[in-house]
Amino acid sequence: HIDLAGKIVGGYDFVNNDNVPQDDYGHGTHVAGIAAASGNNGAGMAGVSWGARIMPVKVLGATGTGSFSTVALGIVWAVDHGAQIINLSLGTPSSSFTLQDAVEYAYDRGVLVIAASGNSGSTPVYCPACYPQVMAVGATDVNNQIASFSTYGNEVDIAAPGQSIFSLAPGGYAVKNGTSMAAPHVSGLAAILYS
Repeated sequence: HIDLAGKIVGGYDFVNNDNVPQDDYGHGTHVAGIAAASGNNGAGMAGVSWGARIMPVKVLGATGTGSFSTVALGIVWAVDHGAQIINLSLGTPSSSFTLQDAVEYAYDRGVLVIAASGNSGSTPVYCPACYPQVMAVGATDVNNQIASFSTYGNEVDIAAPGQSIFSLAPGGYAVKNGTSMAAPHVSGLAAILYS
């Protein structure tokens, strides 16, 4: 995408086991744009942290689904390859020792893990946002109130805009809703603080 040109560092695709983490679902591109789309390039939009870089690590398939083990592998790989912030705009109501171990691996090495709380509109908070080592992000609506779809609970650390969010899509732009859109607002702000 033109708004990510020059911002991508080497990544990995754990779905297809290759070095080409191409977004074939559109979700990752949208999330990346919110966090770090290029600014002052005369195109599209600017992400929250327009100076940050994106390390694309593909852990979900073309339908947006995957396994605990694939997500865990992606977390560990990102940590081992220099990521400072890991945005996990994904989640499940189920917990996993494999996923929790990967989150603890990141936490123990000083990597900030930020995750979407989920889109159930109820409790409990989805995992990996449910883990204490993760900054769990709920979503607010256009009136700065909790979004009706946002999963909530004691684990939620912060909320950010998640309704009617304009960002990138493969080949263009799109508007989407979800705590997946809220999490990269927080990741982008974290990148500014880290810088």
